[in-house]
Amino acid sequence: MQQFIAKFQDQIEGSLCGFDRLVLSGTLRRLSHARGMDTYLCLNHVPLKDFGKHAERTTQQLKEAVLKRMDGAGRPTRHLPSSRTNKEEVARQIASKDGITSGLICGLTCVEPCWTFRTEYNPGTGRLELRRKPRQCLFIYQYGIHPEFGFYNARIQTWFPFPIQICLNGREWLARQMDQSGLGYRKVGNCFTWLEDYQRAQALMDAQVRFDWVPTLNRMAAELHPIQEEVFGNYQASYYWGCHQSEWASDLVFRDGQQLQRLYPLLVRHAMTSFGAGEVMRFLGKRVNQQGQPRKDFHGELDSDLRTRVEGARIKHRINGNSIKLYDKGYDGERAVLRPEVTMNYPNEFRTYRPKEGGPEEEKHWLPLRKCIADLARRAEVCQRANERYLDAMAQVDATATLAELTESIQKPTKWGGRRVRALRPLEEDDSRILEAVNRGEFVISGFRNRDLRNLLYPQPARSRQEEARRSAAISRRLRLLRAHHLIQKIPRTHRYQVNPEQRVVITTVLAARKASLHLFNQLLAQVA
Repeated sequence: MQQFIAKFQDQIEGSLCGFDRLVLSGTLRRLSHARGMDTYLCLNHVPLKDFGKHAERTTQQLKEAVLKRMDGAGRPTRHLPSSRTNKEEVARQIASKDGITSGLICGLTCVEPCWTFRTEYNPGTGRLELRRKPRQCLFIYQYGIHPEFGFYNARIQTWFPFPIQICLNGREWLARQMDQSGLGYRKVGNCFTWLEDYQRAQALMDAQVRFDWVPTLNRMAAELHPIQEEVFGNYQASYYWGCHQSEWASDLVFRDGQQLQRLYPLLVRHAMTSFGAGEVMRFLGKRVNQQGQPRKDFHGELDSDLRTRVEGARIKHRINGNSIKLYDKGYDGERAVLRPEVTMNYPNEFRTYRPKEGGPEEEKHWLPLRKCIADLARRAEVCQRANERYLDAMAQVDATATLAELTESIQKPTKWGGRRVRALRPLEEDDSRILEAVNRGEFVISGFRNRDLRNLLYPQPARSRQEEARRSAAISRRLRLLRAHHLIQKIPRTHRYQVNPEQRVVITTVLAARKASLHLFNQLLAQVA
């Protein structure tokens, strides 16, 4: 990210990194499995054969309590015939019509699919059993303007085990924080096109990650489930809070929206022509093999796509349900925002250093990242690093020169040690293979050796020492060729080399042009123009 900011520092006014959309989930863990439900029914003296009737009575009590609260606040409750109806749009229309600026806006009810329990006869045991099954039931949505979070929505499933979901927006929350701190800003949708003080705004967003969630979420849960204490008096069950889905955005504010409009199509083309499976996996923290491709132990789905939105084009890369995307937004007539964003649906694809659940606190291990609130800070760290890797890769795009201008010098003969050295032929197979090898991501920090390139360019091991020596000599000649054209440099007092940072854009552009097809370029031009 710093490489990208440094490259376009004359155009970028500031940056802001933090949560965008947050979907928090509350689960009654003691009731989330059949054994817990059995215990609940036993303590409340409810036979299994009467579970259905008991569940219906409890659901009716919950509905009446929630609707009574809505009526007491003077807010309407509307039933939606389809779950596909845009509920946020309905709520915002009601808020605008009634002039609501704080407190409850409305309640919305809708029948949607859910997971719950049913009693079924087990012919093997000859008994009734509780089993977790899909069905449809009524959900109650509550929309409001929270004094701290701003606009939010929360929903509860009205059938056992009563899971809760609360949806917030980090940018909406930040606007409230800045209002309280007296910081000026300009906001378009859910992004800020101008901030009076970027550092203070970033500090407020950082504080969101460290927020003490449980007390606030428990208070919101009490509003959604007002009969919780009554229902679970004999079997205490409290909500366990997790993060069902998160979006972490790293916004870069451009002083001139026209500059971003010019740059953005170049970024999209660069992503589509340069980022293969290996690059996408590295962005999202996955390991790759020596050839820069997915390892054999990787089993999952990986894809990239380009879509045209009302605002413009959006490039998105996905791995196993998690994704990173890039889009431009917030054009306000003067400034605009470039936003890379990580959406995390399955945190167990990543790792965190923590003790085992229920184990000694001093014994820590690298374990799967959990959905629980306790791992929210690590989730933020993982997402921010992914955005930084993505933007640093985007920094290799050339915003001014053509391919011919970039490669003009390397396609002419030069001299090395007083001797003539041939021109490079970057679009031909032999020279492009060595360029692709030295440009690999794993060599960026520690560099590469002759031996590293031999392993890449010669997949089969040498049959004799003489053949190994011939291969080493051939690689040495290629390294001298690249050094003569100033594409690589030797690391002092080592046998390692690195790509010259200022020349990496030349190599990246050449490789992108070689891989691109005419069909792809035409598609990009049609969608981005």
